[in-house]
Amino acid sequence: MSDQTATNDADRYFIPAGGGTHRRLFPGVELRATAGDGLMLSLVTFEPGSTVPDHSHPHEQMGMMISGRAEFTVGGVTKILGPGDIWRIPGHVVHKVQALDGPAVALDVFHPIREDYR
Repeated sequence: MSDQTATNDADRYFIPAGGGTHRRLFPGVELRATAGDGLMLSLVTFEPGSTVPDHSHPHEQMGMMISGRAEFTVGGVTKILGPGDIWRIPGHVVHKVQALDGPAVALDVFHPIREDYR
């Protein structure tokens, strides 16, 4: 295998830390996303007290809190989640998130890919 082939394979299979698409979703809410053929992974960082307001989308969404704490409301049900806690949000269900007393990091997976995050 040539060095160029190895480099191309590395770019295809691995995304370096801080890589992917970067978006500021709302004040204090930043997203880094990367997509494959049928699903999307996004890392969301929240400043203390920042909010993702009520919204819905057709995509199925699952995620896990990596660090910090956040208050999630999904389909009218509210719960405070911390590191290791997981959520499931079916498509078209209204949901919102608010970071609590410190910074927070969440990992989300979407299916199908959210073209607005590419």
